[in-house]
Amino acid sequence: MSEVTYYVALPFVLADDGLAAGEAVECFNPNSAVMKAEVLARKPGHVGAIAFSRTGDPSSGDFSDAKLIRKFGEVPDDLSAL
Repeated sequence: MSEVTYYVALPFVLADDGLAAGEAVECFNPNSAVMKAEVLARKPGHVGAIAFSRTGDPSSGDFSDAKLIRKFGEVPDDLSAL
C-alpha cells in the first residue's frame, strides 16, 4: 500500500502533572487542521492546540515523526511523543 499523510488538530488541557493531550481530530488538509486547532485552543477547558501531520503506510504501521504545522496557546515543548 502507498504512503498517506494524515493532518491532525490536537488540543491540550491542564492536568495535575502539567499539560495533557485531549482528543485528536483528523482533518482533510493542512489548512483545515490549522483552523480546527485554532478553534480547539479557544474552547473552554483547553489551554492550547497544535496542527500537525504524519506520513506513513497504514498497512505496516510505519509512520514518520509528526511534523508541526502550527501551534496555538500553551502546548508542551516536547512533542516527540506524538
